[in-house]
Parts: sequence; structure tokens; C-alpha cells
Amino acid sequence: MPKRILEGVVVSDKGDKTVVVKVERTFLHPVLKKTVRRSKKYHAHDEANVCKTGEVVRIIECAPKSKTKTWEVLPSGGAAQA
Repeated sequence: MPKRILEGVVVSDKGDKTVVVKVERTFLHPVLKKTVRRSKKYHAHDEANVCKTGEVVRIIECAPKSKTKTWEVLPSGGAAQA
């Protein structure tokens, strides 16, 4: 099964080699037929400590690195995203 990739905003970079990423998703409410926004925070591994608060990053699933970290920050390759 392929690994999931999510995109979100870094809300905290205070931990060593760890960032907290807020991922927002939208869906249609089944009864009200209204667009609803939900967000969730993920702890992600940032090996080089390069991510700063406010940046938009992509994270990918990985094997558990600690009790709460099961995601890694994808390295941003400018030409690779084209």
C-alpha cells in the first residue's frame, strides 16, 4: 500500500528534530450538504531542523520514530514538484 502524503502548515518547531504540522481537510456534510473544515495536528520528524513556524510542508508516513511521531517531512525539491 502506498504511503500517504499530506500537506499542512508548521505550527511549532520547538522540539529537537520534531515539528508539529496542522493539516486541514474539507468535506461535504452528509446531512446539511455544507462544506465543513476539519484540522488535525501531526508530529513529524525533521532530521535537519530546517522547517520554521508558518511554512507549508509536505509530510509522508513512516515507521514509528517515537511514541507520537509516525510522519517525516518531505525534503522540498523545487524542480521535483513540477
